[in-house]
Amino acid sequence: MALIKTRFGFRSTAAEVAAGIDLTGKRAIVTGASSGIGIETARALAGAGAQVTLAVRNTHAGSTMAADIAATTGRHDITVAALELTEPASVARVRVNLGRTSRP
Repeated sequence: MALIKTRFGFRSTAAEVAAGIDLTGKRAIVTGASSGIGIETARALAGAGAQVTLAVRNTHAGSTMAADIAATTGRHDITVAALELTEPASVARVRVNLGRTSRP
């Protein structure tokens, strides 16, 4: 098996990886987006043009982060969805609310 070679490493940021990629017209759902790496991943995806949904347990924290991402990226279509990944009903609700009633 051949190793994949990339110019990115342990110190690369999500913004560096997404630089030059146009995600206009794409939706990104980021779990754990109310803290840490999830926030920066969501910010990089929004900065690249994606419509981002922050799927979080704590919607208050998610809303705060959505406002912060909107302020830093200029995208005001960041949405927040309550999601508890250990509860199938929660996952189903998010899927339905995002307009995806079946798998692709």
